[in-house]
Amino acid sequence: QVQLVESGGGLVQAGGSLRLSCTASGSISSINYMGWYRQGPGNERELVARITYSGTINYVDSVKGRFTISRDNAKNTVYLQMNSLKPEDTAVYYCNARIQSFRPPTVRSDDYWGQGTQVTVSS
Repeated sequence: QVQLVESGGGLVQAGGSLRLSCTASGSISSINYMGWYRQGPGNERELVARITYSGTINYVDSVKGRFTISRDNAKNTVYLQMNSLKPEDTAVYYCNARIQSFRPPTVRSDDYWGQGTQVTVSS
């Protein structure tokens, strides 16, 4: 069984910073990519940032220059450093990962999700 556990959300004033962390654990063979989605009030879930095992990174345009995603492959952990936060960044942030897990006698590839962490930015 594979789990993603997030931490680091909270309440911050506009212009402030937060750092989210997400760690994958369980019967992991390898991780293709890890990333963050968010879903604000009345909005659809959107991809915020993603990083592959080799380090290729993608950001949604609205966070470029403000958010930084990074990854510690040895710890199966992804981070999202969020600076210059805006009220429109308020959302539940979800960790997502494509993971190959051991399912003897095979290895299976699935998408996994964290439980979500609330980020609230006040004006």
